[in-house]
Amino acid sequence: MTGHGVQLGTVQETLLIPLYGRAVENRKPEPALRDPRAEEIAGAIDYDFARFDELPSLIGTVLRTSLFDHWVRNFLEEHPEGTVVEIGTGLNTRYERVDNGRARWFDLDLPDVIDLRRTFFTDTERRRMIAGSVTDESWAAAVAKGADGPYFFSAEAVLPFLDEPDVRGVVDLIAARFPGSQFALDTAGPGIITTQDQHDALSKVEARMRWSCSDPSELQDWRPGTHLLTSHTLTTLPQQMYEALPADYREMLTGLGAQRLPQVEEYRLNLLRLA
Repeated sequence: MTGHGVQLGTVQETLLIPLYGRAVENRKPEPALRDPRAEEIAGAIDYDFARFDELPSLIGTVLRTSLFDHWVRNFLEEHPEGTVVEIGTGLNTRYERVDNGRARWFDLDLPDVIDLRRTFFTDTERRRMIAGSVTDESWAAAVAKGADGPYFFSAEAVLPFLDEPDVRGVVDLIAARFPGSQFALDTAGPGIITTQDQHDALSKVEARMRWSCSDPSELQDWRPGTHLLTSHTLTTLPQQMYEALPADYREMLTGLGAQRLPQVEEYRLNLLRLA
């Protein structure tokens, strides 16, 4: 079978790292998550995934995705007919993992990513792809017109690659158009930003993160009434999620927590309620 060629922008190429992480995870006897669709897609793409083999960051991407899945499941349990918006969706397969058969979904990303995504996914009555930049207000208008709330916005491994004024603009846009919505995002501290040339995965691609956030609670100051519902590192995952992980993952995370590695502490996964 001839693989699908990949022609992506510099930042967009990073979407292949979590895709491969989930594909590798799916092959394990006891995975942190099952994602046969990711393994299928990675196997159909003509790309040198071997550059990411055995990297610790692959496990980090899987744990991050698992936490975002956990938050979306909780949201849909409370709002079964709510709307989920995947910002910078890449080749994510969260819909396949957690959809409840009733929610509405929007998958937003830049045009080159959506072109690639359409190779593997098609729009349905409840799920639609939108080609555009997260910094462009038009996507928000399309979501507001296409589905009612409540809304859950997920920006996984997206915002750190923007400049802070653009991140603030995204937060303002979502809060203004969808007040009361939940917003999941990751933040990277200054130690991660300044050492990313030595990062095990980012050192193998050209993209670099630009937005540094040393304390996610500061996001509450960006808009009055915004509340940080929860914030985790990879070593302080919710107890329910941690207990469901395979034993070797729990042992690994306990060891990392004991070492308190600066990069582990500076990378945070956050859930906001916007006002």
